[in-house]
Amino acid sequence: MIFISIKNDLSEFLQDYEKLLILGVGNELKCDDGVGPFIIKKLEKELSEDNIVLINGETVPENFTGKIKKDNPSHIIILDACLMDEEPGTVKVVSSENFVNIGISTHSMSLSYFVKYLTREHDFKIIFIGIEPESMDYNENLTEVVEKNALELIKIIKGIV
Repeated sequence: MIFISIKNDLSEFLQDYEKLLILGVGNELKCDDGVGPFIIKKLEKELSEDNIVLINGETVPENFTGKIKKDNPSHIIILDACLMDEEPGTVKVVSSENFVNIGISTHSMSLSYFVKYLTREHDFKIIFIGIEPESMDYNENLTEVVEKNALELIKIIKGIV
């Protein structure tokens, strides 16, 4: 049921995209915190469209602001593990207007500040997709529930673009 809402939200967001940039954020050594990079690595194997740019921002998405501005996408999706007080594996779509006002990332660097910086000079349409982690312990693998929902999200993204 939740994935129907996510599919609808993404379809609406991407309705008129010309160039899409998908940025995965997270620490792959801390279990579910690596869900953003996990999704990017999977999409790199399955998507090869000229108008889609995939970036594994790991724990330093701010290092890619120059590349993002140079690529000049019309739409940006940011993927990250988020502490949202939800059940582990819960996937939520948050618009940039709402995301800027709430700091839900698991990282010390504020992604809301990152979004504000990106949109200061450019009119990017940005959406954030967060996945509630089950574990943030040191482990290179995602938990079963987070991986399952990440794979479902990948199917949705591929189906839309």
